Parts: sequence; structure tokens; C-alpha cells
Amino acid sequence: MKFTREFKPDEKVILRDYLAIERTRLANERTLLSYIRSSLYLLIGSIAFFQLKEFPNFKYLALASLVFSALFFIIGLYRFTTLKRSLKRLYYMSEDLESKA
Repeated sequence: MKFTREFKPDEKVILRDYLAIERTRLANERTLLSYIRSSLYLLIGSIAFFQLKEFPNFKYLALASLVFSALFFIIGLYRFTTLKRSLKRLYYMSEDLESKA
């Protein structure tokens, strides 16, 4: 399953394109931090549910929260690295086109 589309530049990267790539890179970092934040909130919720001794039924909710916490973290890292590789490839492709011209 792919989360990105393949894009190949026709010509060298100009300033506007370079700035767009930088904005995308920063947005990618912000998104990773959001995934990490959500993962930590779920982890804290899971720990809180495990601490409730009077409600044993919450143990299943705590386990589900723990699983989703790990899942969010893994998905966030995967999407971050996928987009980072894609942006790097796009930038270096344009550099190769510039050097051939």
C-alpha cells in the first residue's frame, strides 16, 4: 500500500519549488510530532486505566489503548520516512537534471 504518488520533475528546481519542498518537509515533521503526541496521550491513558483497581473491566480498554499507542507511533514513523525519502529523491532528481543541462 502506497501513501504517496510518484512525481518526476521536468526541469530544475527554482526558488518557489525549493521553498515548497521546505514547507512540505516542515509539515512532515509537524505531522510526525502529532503522531508522537497522540501516541503518548494514548500511552498515558493506558497507564491510567491500568491504575484503576476498582474497575477490572477497564483492563481491556487499557490494553486496547496500549496497542493503539504503539500502532500510532509505528504509522507516524512509517509515513515520515516514506515522505522524507520521496522528497529527497525529488530534490536529487532535479539536481541531476540541472547538472545535465
